[in-house]
Amino acid sequence: MSELEKKVPKSLRDISPVRLIVSSFFAIIVLGTALLYLPIASRSMQPVNLIDALFTATSATCVTGLTPFDTYSQWSVFGQVVIILLIQFGGLGIVTFATGFTLFFRKKLGLRDMQIAKEYTSGSFLNVTRLIKTILIWSLGCEVIGALLFAIRFVPQFGIAKGLWISVFTAISAYCNAGFDIMGFIAPGTSFIAYATDPLVSLTASMLVILGGIGFVVISDIYSCISNKIKSPKTHFKLNLHSFIVLFMSVTLLVLGTVLFMFFEYDKTLAGYNFWEKLNISFFQATVVRTAGFFSVPIGQEKTLTKLLTVILMFIGASSASTGGGIKTTTLVVILATLRSVIRGYDDTVILRHKVEKFTVYKAFSLTMLAFFLVSIVTAIIAIVEATKSISILDIIFETVSAFATVGLTTGITGILSNLSKALIMLMMFIGRVGAISFIFSVSLMNDKNSTKVLPSSKVIVG
Repeated sequence: MSELEKKVPKSLRDISPVRLIVSSFFAIIVLGTALLYLPIASRSMQPVNLIDALFTATSATCVTGLTPFDTYSQWSVFGQVVIILLIQFGGLGIVTFATGFTLFFRKKLGLRDMQIAKEYTSGSFLNVTRLIKTILIWSLGCEVIGALLFAIRFVPQFGIAKGLWISVFTAISAYCNAGFDIMGFIAPGTSFIAYATDPLVSLTASMLVILGGIGFVVISDIYSCISNKIKSPKTHFKLNLHSFIVLFMSVTLLVLGTVLFMFFEYDKTLAGYNFWEKLNISFFQATVVRTAGFFSVPIGQEKTLTKLLTVILMFIGASSASTGGGIKTTTLVVILATLRSVIRGYDDTVILRHKVEKFTVYKAFSLTMLAFFLVSIVTAIIAIVEATKSISILDIIFETVSAFATVGLTTGITGILSNLSKALIMLMMFIGRVGAISFIFSVSLMNDKNSTKVLPSSKVIVG
């Protein structure tokens, strides 16, 4: 134990890494709420409603993008800076930055630091230090390159100062899969609609969303493979199973989402565009609906089938250890592989001739069922609370799943929800960002006294 770690109170050192991570997100939200509640944060110099300040801070920290009002129209430059800092810390995680600063000043991590970093990044003790460095360098690099590409379009249009600020804000929001935008000066609440047919803007945003959503572990794995290939050209470029699954599912969902969105909306929201413009918009929508929250067509005007497709894609979400939410692509693959194994009569879940650990299978099913029940319960409560308003059940499901998956898309009902419904949406955003299982574990007072006991086994008939 380092001298610095010894100075930390024992009560704090004894807190589990999971609980500490959850607490760090909560602390950021509280601080963000206090800053956004200040009169200087509002464009009108009048403090907003406390619940709206809390809602916005939660949405930004949980990189969701749901907001009761247009970001540009409501918040001053100070408020926008607070929001983008919340997005940055929420997207990459306070753990990442804290660990990065520790590495910078101390050059090494203590055991406690490694435990926390390992839990947050889903890495291992062997590679957590390298992974943290990769996360910081890669993330900041992507954001800088993205901002420069956006600047090519925005600086000539809006001037140097405003153009650069829009570029930086959009790049960070896109990479962190937050979905916040400051395009409201064009038309409030229109997101990327003004740039729907602009490949430079839409493709840059799409690439940032994809790179932020595939997961830090995958990025680190790709980096390692490239480094090994450069050092030894004869070395085979071989990704680990996790990275292969993530990349395969990401490509599959992008292609499938693009084709289906274009098919469903061809004569609806895509009407009036030529084929290549429709393809560009469809790819953008297929990219952002899984976790980013931007949009280039009016969501409320989409067909019911398109909204259902969006709900499914949002529920799946991005990949593990990324800036995105949802149950994650790897979780879906494990569930599908388990079903396939059961049908074929296998005792174990097998993916590409690799046996998946039982704990991973249990966790995948538990996470999915927990997410389903949470979404169902919150949807039911909001439907009861908002019964007097003309809100369809599909729009409520859309809003709830969007919050849980930290996507941020809405059919336009966020601003008219009651305070109780907003509180439930905030809870879903928080749970979606820290992870349902992690959240329940962190607030649980239960211990593992029974974990060491040998329990009797019994047979339960299912099916």
